[in-house]
Amino acid sequence: MKKVISTPDAPAAIGPYSQAIEANNMVFVSGQLPIDPKTGAFASDEITGQTRQSLENIKSILAAAGLGMGDIVKTTVFLADMSLFGSMNEVYAQYFQGDFPARCAFAVKQLPKDALVEIECIAAR
Repeated sequence: MKKVISTPDAPAAIGPYSQAIEANNMVFVSGQLPIDPKTGAFASDEITGQTRQSLENIKSILAAAGLGMGDIVKTTVFLADMSLFGSMNEVYAQYFQGDFPARCAFAVKQLPKDALVEIECIAAR
């Protein structure tokens, strides 16, 4: 059985998908663009601000599921360019305490709305 996770504290889906789905004690969070849910616009034009907003969106969705950043077991980071990796990584590291989740990070040709970063994750109860 699956359960849809949704919160107004993160941007609404911009397509036919859910913010997150819970199944078998796992929460699968859809890729989060750096959209500020209050304004509907990117929080920043810089990779650091965009990374922070994408992670804040994930944090809000996980909170709606009764989970936190420490429950994340895997993330995938999509970057507009690998030259952004170092700056993204500095912000990313601030969101985790103790053991880091498994992660994959790579550059893609283009992200929705020309974002610099998009981050998805899987969390476990």
